[in-house]
Amino acid sequence: MRAVFVGASSLAVTTARFLLVRGHEAVIIERNKERIEALTDQLDAGFLHGDGSTPAILRETNPTETDFLFCLTGNDQANIIAGLVGRSLGFPRVVTKIEDSEFEHICMELGLKDTIIPNRTIGRYLADMFQGSDPLELSGVLKDEARIFFFVAQEADEGRVDELKLAADTRIICIYREGKLIVPDGSTKLKREDEVALLTHSRNMPALLEQWGTQIRKYPLA
Repeated sequence: MRAVFVGASSLAVTTARFLLVRGHEAVIIERNKERIEALTDQLDAGFLHGDGSTPAILRETNPTETDFLFCLTGNDQANIIAGLVGRSLGFPRVVTKIEDSEFEHICMELGLKDTIIPNRTIGRYLADMFQGSDPLELSGVLKDEARIFFFVAQEADEGRVDELKLAADTRIICIYREGKLIVPDGSTKLKREDEVALLTHSRNMPALLEQWGTQIRKYPLA
């Protein structure tokens, strides 16, 4: 798979490094030429010097041949513009990072469904840890082949969860319905627009992506 990053931020570099180790292709767009030169010896990635929020630069990365566009600069407005331009150019999946939560509803209204707010995510984790739980333990549990996969239920998926056709080694963890958490049992019925979280084996990811991977999350990533 192939990912393009707008901005050579620490988050972008870290994500690109993980993808490269896993055998994927990464291209980083950065306005600061010195930043590119500093990273060239560290990452076996492609680099493009320029403004990643402009159509001309994004078009050079071959949008239709790219799986993800990650807009991860340090400027919310630049990320939003890059996300909108990227979507118009045909990138299949656009992920936009914002720091100011006031932009969240704007992103939703503009159709930028995959929006991440790192500070809120970390803050929630720390608050949970303070109260005695440690959500970061999840990263220690999900080792090696374990993966989490999300999809939005469609009309064909409606019905009891135990009747949903899932690959072996795949289980439904939880369901979000209109923003509310549901922990399902076998008799729970899926409804259209439910957001479903699965725990699965890594070997099942291609089939899951083929079945549900083109769908867009209903709720923003927090």
